[in-house]
Amino acid sequence: MKYIKSLIISVSVLCLLGVALVLGTYFYIKADLPSVDVLKDVRLQTPMRIYTQDGKLISQYGVKRRIPLILSEVPPKLIQAVIATEDSRFYDHPGIDPIGMMRALVNLVLTGEKGQGGSTLTMQMARDFFLTRDKHYIRKIKEIIIAWHMEQVLSKDEILELYLNKVELGHRAFGFGAAAQVYYGKTVKELTLAQIATIAGLPQAPSVLNPISRPDRSIARRRLVLLRMLDEGYINQAEFDEAVVAPVSAKRHGAEIELDAPYLADHIYNEMISTYGKEEAETGGYQVFATVPSNLQIAAQQALQRNLHDYDERHGYHGPIRQLWENDTVESAVKSQATTDIPADSKQWSEQQMLELLTDYPTFETLHAAIVVKVNVQDIVVFNKNGQYRTIDWDGLDWARPFINDAKQGPEPKVASDIVSPGAFILIRQREDDQHWQLAQYPEASSAFVALDPHNGAVQAVVGGYSFYQSQFNRATQAKRQVGSNIKPFIYSAALDNGYTLASIINDAPITQWEAGTGTAWRPENSPAEYDGPIRLRVALTKSKNVVSVRLVRALGVNLVEKHLTRFGFKLEDIPNDETVSLGSGSHTPLEVVTAMATIANGGFLIQPHFIQRIEDDYGKLLWEVDPAYACAPCITDEPTAETDKVTPSSEADVEAMLAAEFGVSQVAQTPIKAKRQAPRVISAENAFLVAEMMRSAVSINGSWGNRGTGWRTALLLKRDDVAGKTGTTNDVRDTWFSGFTPDLVATTWVGFDDNSRRLGRTSANRNLVNKNPEKYNYIGNAMVETEAGAVAAQPEWIRFMQVALDGVPEHQLPMPTDLVTVRIDKNSGKLTSRNDKTAMFEYFVEGTEPQVFVTESEIVEVGNDEQKKADEEIF
Repeated sequence: MKYIKSLIISVSVLCLLGVALVLGTYFYIKADLPSVDVLKDVRLQTPMRIYTQDGKLISQYGVKRRIPLILSEVPPKLIQAVIATEDSRFYDHPGIDPIGMMRALVNLVLTGEKGQGGSTLTMQMARDFFLTRDKHYIRKIKEIIIAWHMEQVLSKDEILELYLNKVELGHRAFGFGAAAQVYYGKTVKELTLAQIATIAGLPQAPSVLNPISRPDRSIARRRLVLLRMLDEGYINQAEFDEAVVAPVSAKRHGAEIELDAPYLADHIYNEMISTYGKEEAETGGYQVFATVPSNLQIAAQQALQRNLHDYDERHGYHGPIRQLWENDTVESAVKSQATTDIPADSKQWSEQQMLELLTDYPTFETLHAAIVVKVNVQDIVVFNKNGQYRTIDWDGLDWARPFINDAKQGPEPKVASDIVSPGAFILIRQREDDQHWQLAQYPEASSAFVALDPHNGAVQAVVGGYSFYQSQFNRATQAKRQVGSNIKPFIYSAALDNGYTLASIINDAPITQWEAGTGTAWRPENSPAEYDGPIRLRVALTKSKNVVSVRLVRALGVNLVEKHLTRFGFKLEDIPNDETVSLGSGSHTPLEVVTAMATIANGGFLIQPHFIQRIEDDYGKLLWEVDPAYACAPCITDEPTAETDKVTPSSEADVEAMLAAEFGVSQVAQTPIKAKRQAPRVISAENAFLVAEMMRSAVSINGSWGNRGTGWRTALLLKRDDVAGKTGTTNDVRDTWFSGFTPDLVATTWVGFDDNSRRLGRTSANRNLVNKNPEKYNYIGNAMVETEAGAVAAQPEWIRFMQVALDGVPEHQLPMPTDLVTVRIDKNSGKLTSRNDKTAMFEYFVEGTEPQVFVTESEIVEVGNDEQKKADEEIF
């Protein structure tokens, strides 16, 4: 009895000491305990995901891969697997499992090692969120106290949901949603029992138990998880037997990118970093939706890549990457074209040797590496990295005239051996029909494309170059290049604001200006160097007359023109303060140019381009939505009006209030309608309409104004009357542009070399090549030799994009402003006329500026049928 009493006293003292120790420890670490608010607002470090406007994933940023799950979305078998393996009494204990802790204590006493065990799911959460994994006694005590604290403020389901989303599972996957995607490319709902057991076994040691790095250990761990599920009654013997022998099916899966648009994604990523900071942006779980629809982004990327290939192939073939083995039939001329100096082997390579080279060789976009194994008369057989043999027919080879320089190409090949020989290491690409392959090479020229909604500045497509993986420089938003004749619509806008009309006569004649400071003469020239004498303003822009632009700047004054250009968003420091501004010597980005063009397209408002439509959190809750300024005056909302509804909004509300009072029903809350913000008006509606009219002439074949525009291919291929545009070429053909629009879509494209010292040059094509490759060569007008001007090098890209963007879209003409009138004028003099023949046309004028004098018979220039027929034939 005495011993029992002593034992009771000893146990009581020990318990009191234990309680005192726990209380002392609690007060010691009390300041470090997380608050209730922190526990209830634990944020998962979820990567940022960027989507197109219609919800296609284009990129994911962040070191940690996480796909947040709601507990109701998690399959019961996955929950059962986790609980059976990690904490079978999870729903029964208060965050601390005495049985498990006793087991860990016994292990410590017997072995002297602080091993695994005793940690409940709640304790694991306490450690993972607030502590380290160091095995110290004080850390374990903190873990116990924090776990107990968490159980007081969070429900079991809340703790379990946090665990399922937070736990590290290897290969940068955090949470079971990410693990299902990383290891199996599935959602958790699509996993098999074997796959569920595999990832449920990962929390203990994800680096050494995962099925990719250690499939043998993964199988053993999976068996243990299945046994625990069987013991707990979550699965039956048949399910166990089937799952335990399932083969390992895991492999590394990246994010499920639905559309590869890296230039767009990178721009949005940098905007998010600028707004939130790098760490918050990459871990805050933001779902960012771009303004860009996927179909237009795809159209822009394909148009740009095809246009660069067409340009590059018009200028000839640079030769194979290298010659892998010698061949007795190899012509020395073909050998000399190889782009590397690595010596060739003396005998043909084996398939294994070829596969090793092809597998490791990096390629981008639509290009694929291949090796020529056989050369026939007018086709070749190549071997690719998939171990396949493909035949490239003559239609995929005949473009490959030898490249000499940017302005000169070698003779047209007659047979395949004129181009390549067996052993040639080459690039190939699929033709646009997706049925045939052709010889290819990386385009050396660069390009950029950007499209906007002119009503509010929402970007509709952006491409910053041929391949982001080749060059991450975004030429659409970062490259300042001389704009050439793309500046002229804005100069003509200044002229219209200062007394000129579309019928004003300007002298299209050569200019020579002596520069005393340099001792040289400045002689701006038209391109081509043809001069028409006195011509109307509309005709001058239609034909892109350089000297007329110079005369306008002289008449208006450089300072006035400079100030007028800033209205369109051009930065003053980028505008030359001399007469060369008339020829587009200023350098601007394609985004700046397309924004300026939107002002003309939308009737005179300066909109702000934006790439992000809205931002949501990782559960789809709206965090931010763009509130753009619109091109509208006044900005009419979608509210019902007296003209369209039987009652006004206010009277509707009165009626509903009366009915609610009469019948005792609750009144439905009215959703407030948000009024649109108005963008600043920078030019008048009349000015914008008249400039757009001139630009419509610039893309015409032969309109009522009687002249073919420099951008006539647009009218020929789009066959629409609501399109306006302007070509742009610098004097030395280093930069080429095309900008154009409908009232609802505006786009700009630029083509040039990143090396600004290099010219785009000239191209030549014989009639056979033109006839066999109309898609490539019709754009150069079937000419034998043609300069790669804006209409040749840049415009086809714009047209191909618009062919997709405008497909099925009805024509939409901008309404004529009420202050404009139309009168019949003489085409030659711009004066009033009473004639109704080919010498006359209707022209637009701001009311009060129309001509007052009639043309005399001596001033009329008759237009015969022969002249008109000749003008038409020049096109084809």
